[in-house]
Amino acid sequence: MTTSVSATVARQTLPAQLDRVEAGEQVEITRHGKVVAVLVSPDQVRIRRTSKVWERADEIGRQLEEARNRPLDEVGLLGAERAEELVREVYAGRAE
Repeated sequence: MTTSVSATVARQTLPAQLDRVEAGEQVEITRHGKVVAVLVSPDQVRIRRTSKVWERADEIGRQLEEARNRPLDEVGLLGAERAEELVREVYAGRAE
């Protein structure tokens, strides 16, 4: 459940708003009718972050699977000249 309060009311009733959040509600704080902040429990923040991480992991897994199924000639092979250039860059980075 989401409750909406103005910034002025939120400031005046912060303990009550925190009680609502603790009870499982979300509290939207508005300024001039526009939502500018949302109070949520730490668990809700973790759940939102975790779902984004899993979505990204699924996307990476899909990309890896596509790469595994693509013939090597489509991917392109690393030539000796480019490999040497990359090795020089790695060693140069270590010297710094």
